[in-house]
Amino acid sequence: MSPPRSNPSLPDPGSAQPWSAPYLETCCRAALHRLILAGERPHATKDQACLTRLVSLGLVQPTTHGFIITPAGRARHASEILSRPDPLART
Repeated sequence: MSPPRSNPSLPDPGSAQPWSAPYLETCCRAALHRLILAGERPHATKDQACLTRLVSLGLVQPTTHGFIITPAGRARHASEILSRPDPLART
């Protein structure tokens, strides 16, 4: 039996399954994390392109003042950005 995968959104290397979620570039993961930390991001920021992409993925919602995170964005942040391999896990 193989050990559990640390990121369930990534396909099992031994299977022919497709990705279960679109890949987020490093800059977009960073923009999602900044949004979590700030609560809301204004429209005119350097990460505007990433925030717009995150809107198209349903992870972020535009508002009149900027962008806010959606429940799907919170879930993606928790599963992909906050997930860390357990340093005490035995392999």
